[in-house]
Amino acid sequence: MNQAVLESKQGIVSEIQSKLTDSSSTVVAEYRGLSVAEITELRRGLRAEGVEMKVYKNTMATRAAEAAGLDDLKEILTGPNALAFAEDETAAARVMAKFAKKHKALVLKGGVVEGKVVDVNTINELSALPNREGMLSMLLSVLNAPVSSFARAVNAVAEARPADGSAEEAAPQEVAEEAPAEEAATEEVAEEKPAEEASEEAPAEEPAEEAAEEVKEDAAEEAAAE
Repeated sequence: MNQAVLESKQGIVSEIQSKLTDSSSTVVAEYRGLSVAEITELRRGLRAEGVEMKVYKNTMATRAAEAAGLDDLKEILTGPNALAFAEDETAAARVMAKFAKKHKALVLKGGVVEGKVVDVNTINELSALPNREGMLSMLLSVLNAPVSSFARAVNAVAEARPADGSAEEAAPQEVAEEAPAEEAATEEVAEEKPAEEASEEAPAEEPAEEAAEEVKEDAAEEAAAE
């Protein structure tokens, strides 16, 4: 093996090692049976999510895994494999899993997430998660939920205050309306008192009637005397 070929292979191994260590996630999948058009479609879908797919010889990928301290990854580096490297922890798994559902020839085998080798079950679980922006949006919605509830409560209290104030204002009016009624009742009692006093003064007329009778009696006596 001449020096140029050796250096070329060493360069490829270094490239794979860097991608394995620098990427947030790597998915290994066997693409046996996919057509050129289907592979092109898969690459396009991955690229749209910022994922790079590369095909390497297993011997090169194995050496790179050893150099990166990912010895467990060597177990799945058999057959015609494609490696998808992503800066997002879920993007590669999500796109690859979605494509595999429609194209059974693509078989997910495992990968690396945050520097740890994971099996295909973990890849499938990650595929069900949204991308980083989606997860941040979900987190913000959770964090904002208590604030929104508090704001709604404050608005409810603020809206309820005018109604309470009008009710309080109505109460003095009702008291004011009741006051004239009480005054009217007092006046009626006051009007009844003179009548009662008048009825008490009525007996004062009795002496006048007695005096008239005495006059009549005196006149009768004088007539009899004559």
